[in-house]
Amino acid sequence: MTGKRILIVEDEVLIAISLEAALSDGGLTPVGPFSRVDKAVAAAETEALDAAVLDVNLAGAKVFPVADALAARDIPFLFLTGYVTGQLPREYRGTTILAKPFQGRQIVDCILKLLR
Repeated sequence: MTGKRILIVEDEVLIAISLEAALSDGGLTPVGPFSRVDKAVAAAETEALDAAVLDVNLAGAKVFPVADALAARDIPFLFLTGYVTGQLPREYRGTTILAKPFQGRQIVDCILKLLR
């Protein structure tokens, strides 16, 4: 799984830096981070990606258009958020959720499960 390209969509700088470090340490290649929905959608539609980590709330904007773009390309993703399953729209309630705060190894393990 080394070198798999993972999209990061996160608006909190320290969390984004932690995600980049965790992915790199786990042998994965971070793409981003993107902190705005419009730029993240463009990346989700055009970048060569293997999976994605999405924060649900980006400075008040919901990340669901990015999730839709990824789903249209059959790219797996997970939500890294403080939200719980019941707070997500019905179509995303089966999506893997990793709660904040997280440990670096947790995010890598979750992504590896998505890629299997």
